[in-house]
Amino acid sequence: MTTPSPAIAYVSRRYRFAASHRLYAAELSDAQNRAIYGKCAGDNGHGHNYQIVVTVAGPVDPLTGMVINLDALDALVRDRILRRYDHRYLNLDVEDYVDLVPTGENIVRHIWSLLRDALPAGRLSKVRLVETRDNSFEYQGEAA
Repeated sequence: MTTPSPAIAYVSRRYRFAASHRLYAAELSDAQNRAIYGKCAGDNGHGHNYQIVVTVAGPVDPLTGMVINLDALDALVRDRILRRYDHRYLNLDVEDYVDLVPTGENIVRHIWSLLRDALPAGRLSKVRLVETRDNSFEYQGEAA
């Protein structure tokens, strides 16, 4: 008789940071950038009050009743993400985007990579980046 695998629970936690960016690919002309990114390619950039939602998964610990210690998750996100991004001009102040257009898609993928290796294997389930009321981006890692 096989032992059933433990039930998996998901825990999501929301964080906030403010940052500015400019959507502009140096390889493209000004006209091409304006055609692709519109007003987001403006010379002075623009800012957002971002939200990130980090979802972790795992079995519920029978002793603590938790999937993850939220204080530990908060410290990890604060150290790896918020200190790096909050009140920064992403294009110039964060080395991750010096040669990478800081689109929502690229930001959420990079946040994933900054968190993935700091959590136990398989615990990071999803990262969601909310940029505006109408724009959000999700990433769940590379397809198998």
